[in-house]
Amino acid sequence: MKLRALSGQDLEDALPALARLRIQVFEAFPYLYAGTIDYEQDYLRKFSAAKDAFIVTAETEAGEIVGCATGSAITDHHSEFAEPLAQAGIDLPSTFYFGESVLLPEWRGHGLGHKFFDAREQHARKRGYARSCFCAVERPADHPKRPAGYSPLDTFWNKRGYTKRPYISANFDWPEQHGGPSLPHVMHYWFHDL
Repeated sequence: MKLRALSGQDLEDALPALARLRIQVFEAFPYLYAGTIDYEQDYLRKFSAAKDAFIVTAETEAGEIVGCATGSAITDHHSEFAEPLAQAGIDLPSTFYFGESVLLPEWRGHGLGHKFFDAREQHARKRGYARSCFCAVERPADHPKRPAGYSPLDTFWNKRGYTKRPYISANFDWPEQHGGPSLPHVMHYWFHDL
């Protein structure tokens, strides 16, 4: 297993695989996202052009991408994510935003999640950011699609030094069924001082 930072032609070549990976991971609980390849490739292409953008992949020896993590300046990210921070008095230019961290289920529990956080935090520190943050979707404990034995990642994030700020939230829309409407989802912020 190797980690590889992608940019330029390497990123362009990996876009179809990254799009499929994001759709596969995010269709599961808690996101329940019904995405499309075209939307995902366009999203990743735009994301890679953001200020201080960082995309890292986890790949098998055979070159199969089994996970990826992203980050960029919050000032160049969706206004839906930046605006709640500005309203809460968070200094945006000194904040690095983690877009997502996705990993196929069979590769979890081997330390790759920690490596994704390490790589993005190192990238942010080198560029002078004071803090990193990300958003996580909130689902009720009695959600009908919650799998038996599901455990949220809160403990993992806490161990990484991230603290949830329940009073800062964003609303972001996405479809939960193919061809269905985009539905609003509440997402809460987690912060870590770098």
